[in-house]
Amino acid sequence: MESSVFFENSEKKKKAIGIIHRVYLSQLKNSRKYLASTKTKSEIRGGGRKPWKQKGTGRARAGSIRSPLFVGGGVIFGPKPRLVYKKINKKERKLATISALFLKEKQLVLVNENEFLNFDQIETKLICQLLSKFELEEQKKILFILPKPNKKFWLSSRNLKNVEVTTVTCLNLKQLLKASHIILSKESFDLIKLTYGQQ
Repeated sequence: MESSVFFENSEKKKKAIGIIHRVYLSQLKNSRKYLASTKTKSEIRGGGRKPWKQKGTGRARAGSIRSPLFVGGGVIFGPKPRLVYKKINKKERKLATISALFLKEKQLVLVNENEFLNFDQIETKLICQLLSKFELEEQKKILFILPKPNKKFWLSSRNLKNVEVTTVTCLNLKQLLKASHIILSKESFDLIKLTYGQQ
């Protein structure tokens, strides 16, 4: 895995970082939930009766006590729950993922495939032993990339705050960028190149 070959010049590297930045911001935007909600005058309870007659009082015309002009009335142009989605091209997303992986070459830890297959029981201690075997600190963000889903491995790592587990087909750019160490096998790496391409 030679990042020097992948990024032949600094210009190519700048373009890759630009794509990563764009895809990362799009993912952040798509993950946000816009749940703030206010009521308009038609949604607030009450206000069915006209507060005072139309003419003769000397006061301004009013049709409902729930008008935004009154205390306890509705809100003009207030926020409502809404969906916000920014489209990311598939090729762009794939390129950003593989570029992020190559840029984090120094944080990659290649292990034997048997290290992942040996999990026949749900035991957090086994994950801790695996981390100590490769001299990795539990305080750092660690990402395991498995070639295929392994429920026992995932359940074993669930209690560890800084450890995340994903598969080749579910790689997340945010996880890759935040990880201090990325642990994967040779099989996982070959599958990543097959899935995301070698642009």
